[in-house]
Amino acid sequence: MIKKQPSSRHCFLCGIENPIGLGLSFYEDAENRVSARFVPGEEHQGYPGMMHGGITCALLDETIGRTLVRDDIWAMTVELNVRFRAPIPLGRPLTVVGELVRLRSRTMEGQGQIVLEDGTVAATAEATYIRLSDEQVETFREELGYWQVVPEKGDGSDANR
Repeated sequence: MIKKQPSSRHCFLCGIENPIGLGLSFYEDAENRVSARFVPGEEHQGYPGMMHGGITCALLDETIGRTLVRDDIWAMTVELNVRFRAPIPLGRPLTVVGELVRLRSRTMEGQGQIVLEDGTVAATAEATYIRLSDEQVETFREELGYWQVVPEKGDGSDANR
């Protein structure tokens, strides 16, 4: 079963009130993999016609880290190792997938990949995250204001993400 994850207000990737954000929706499956689809535009360009490597890193980091959402675990990235395997073209859909590899008391390890529409794996990543303290979590919850699931387009709401 696929379940849509919540979004925040101002996150660069999922923020529903971020006018320059990517406006992504993230979905988790029964195996605790998380995925998102994205079509990079001209504003995401690095080299002509290709997505910027920093956007690639951000997509992988967020998607891998979101494997912790199901268990309401808040963590920050301490290490992200990305391997760029193929250029990512602008204007073409891609899928980002993240999965949990190991969960310990204070750290989480995960991996992810970006897959192009033809099945080519364009980038892979391994990441380590450290859990936030209870105090940090409460501060972030207050600052975020909310964390909610946004309805999909076409369901009768005004939501555009």
